[in-house]
Amino acid sequence: MRFLLVFLGSGIGGVLRHGVGILAVRMLGAQFPFGTLAINVVGSALMGLIAGLFAALDPSAHDARLFLTTGLIGGFTTFSTFSLDVVSLWERGQPTASVAYLLASLIVSVSALMLTLTLVRRFV
Repeated sequence: MRFLLVFLGSGIGGVLRHGVGILAVRMLGAQFPFGTLAINVVGSALMGLIAGLFAALDPSAHDARLFLTTGLIGGFTTFSTFSLDVVSLWERGQPTASVAYLLASLIVSVSALMLTLTLVRRFV
């Protein structure tokens, strides 16, 4: 049942992400990734809101939290999950791990994309 909740939420989040991307290009043009930026900021704010509300009001509502955070918001943007992980490490008193995770995620992820894109362009 929980896999179904994540599946449904992710589908809805993905459709919303696609819609915001299209709307941003139509309204602001394609010269800058305004849609992706808006998705990441809004998704991170929503993740903070939902995580905070569940922690304060009903930490036992696992299914609703799973649908909204892992599913809907995760489908909308995985950057929100990354943001939550960074803040969670910081709040648990692990500032070094938080900064290391932040830097490693950005540097390694962008480097991995650049490397694989270069390889595909060279050999395909």
